[in-house]
Amino acid sequence: MDARDQMRDPCYKVVGNGGAFKRSLLLSALSYLGFETYQVISQAALVRAAATVFRVEEILEQADYLYESGETEKLYQLLTQYKESEDAELLWRLARASRDIAQLSGTSEEEKKLLVYEALEYAKRALEKNESSFAAHKWYAICISDVGDYEGIKAKIANAYTIKEHFEKAIELNPKDATSIHLMGIWSYTFAEMPWYQRRMANVLFAAPPSSTYEEALGYFHRAEQVDPNFYSKNLLLLGKTYLKLHNKKLAVFWLMKAKDHPAHTEEDKQVQTEAAQLLTGFSDKS
Repeated sequence: MDARDQMRDPCYKVVGNGGAFKRSLLLSALSYLGFETYQVISQAALVRAAATVFRVEEILEQADYLYESGETEKLYQLLTQYKESEDAELLWRLARASRDIAQLSGTSEEEKKLLVYEALEYAKRALEKNESSFAAHKWYAICISDVGDYEGIKAKIANAYTIKEHFEKAIELNPKDATSIHLMGIWSYTFAEMPWYQRRMANVLFAAPPSSTYEEALGYFHRAEQVDPNFYSKNLLLLGKTYLKLHNKKLAVFWLMKAKDHPAHTEEDKQVQTEAAQLLTGFSDKS
């Protein structure tokens, strides 16, 4: 059989051409092994991803327990271990924890400022990771407002529209979150009682400066109360104070009494009780 006959012979193609056949077998084996390796790696990646999700859920459960227990420092210590996380739910909780540490009476002014800016960075990252998270929008707005205390009245007024936008988005994403609604009430109350000199500055700086009314603020505070009655002592206090601004003494007394009698679980609750009692005493003195 000459070379041309060999090339035409199918047996030669399979058996006679040993080198080509071996190479074919080798490539097939490598392809199979490659597929098997791919499957093993993929399965391992899925296992790691599942473990990561489970781990994050476990951390979030611990964090929520510590938050509800008022363990501010332990919560912060837990969450700062995961400050490089890419999880939005973890990051907004870290923003909240940083802010809570900043508000502790034992925190120095220097530390407080660092924590306030740190909280804003965590909230910003949370929002970047998940724009559909109502809590990320809420805490981003809160943290922007806090930073404004260090950047002057001009920056605070300039940031007002951004703050409002994110509170409104938080409410849109979760209409049942009483805190977001309450915060929109505070936004309205703040601009309703803005001093004349700040209002003049706003008019100079902005073509359409932010503004609101006590009636708008009252609407938000009542709406928050309807969503979750007695959820927050400060909402009760602000209902009373807003009615005072609107010269409705009867309803002001009603809500201030509720604020004074609200159980004090936190330092803020105690401050609310004190302020409500002082305002009620002022009524008694005038009577």
